[in-house]
Amino acid sequence: MQATGKVGLFGAAGAAGQIIAAALSAAGRDYRVVGRSRQPLEAAFGHDPHAEIVTWNPDDPASISAAAAGLQSVIYLVGVAYDQFAEHPPLMERTLEGVTAAGVERFILIGTVYPYGRARGNPISENHPREPHTFKGKMRLAQEKLVLAAHGRASGSTRLSTLVLRLPDFYGPGIERSLINGIFEGAAHGKRAQVIGPVDVQHEFIYLPDIGPVVEKLTRTPEAYGRWWHLAGTGTITQREVARQAYALAGREPKLMVAGKTMLRMLGLFNPLMRELVEMNYLMTEPLVLDDSALTKLIGPFVKTSYEEGIRHAFNAARNAPESAATQGGTAKAA
Repeated sequence: MQATGKVGLFGAAGAAGQIIAAALSAAGRDYRVVGRSRQPLEAAFGHDPHAEIVTWNPDDPASISAAAAGLQSVIYLVGVAYDQFAEHPPLMERTLEGVTAAGVERFILIGTVYPYGRARGNPISENHPREPHTFKGKMRLAQEKLVLAAHGRASGSTRLSTLVLRLPDFYGPGIERSLINGIFEGAAHGKRAQVIGPVDVQHEFIYLPDIGPVVEKLTRTPEAYGRWWHLAGTGTITQREVARQAYALAGREPKLMVAGKTMLRMLGLFNPLMRELVEMNYLMTEPLVLDDSALTKLIGPFVKTSYEEGIRHAFNAARNAPESAATQGGTAKAA
């Protein structure tokens, strides 16, 4: 593996950005966090001497190039609203043009399982067809294709290398955008947890803090680029079992309010987010499980936190945090 230069985290303020930044800092590496607003970046990274804080306007090509200036690697974590997925491809196109112009050498997209569509048998390897049947899957696939097509793109004497790291649904301490975060909050505060059903189907989740060291290693593994990779969780679990373990830590019986596809459609009449969840509900009824043996072969074994340990950490974080809107009658959150 090669030593590597400065890494930029584009869209850094979210949970994944903070986790990857922590791994870079632990490795003694300087990094740049890039976001639209300075305040959340200061709150998340202002304490770390390894962090440089930069704001950008992703609609402005000059701003993108300026944000990428002097970086060797860019990790792309930029999200869009769940009902605005059509923004993903044009935003990626502008970003790739900007980072190429800035002379960035490596580009990592943190991706999802959406581009695969329905699984043809589990677990699936990287050679599974990418045949999304949903709008969101098609937009994510278009985004990925732009990233992989940019592999080898030249700017002066520099060539850009790209890869996609595909993750399943995630969870962890204080990660509000997790599909199952409401379970930990409900258990911690003795409330009914709102979840997206069905709850008795096996599902794969990755403990999000585990991704940091893997991504850090990929920034200095040049042979990884030019393709996509899987980073899997530690097997599968049902949401009911997550709830059983979480509520048991509180000495309580699980209390769940389950929204299935029919209820999501009804809620969608009044709540745009609920309406957007309907098309992706197939991932709850038809499990898709990732095989990451190829990545393990490339970079060696990596830490995978057990569900038991991860649930305990997530529960403890919820217990120590202020009660959120979700446990005070708010709606379920998207994954």
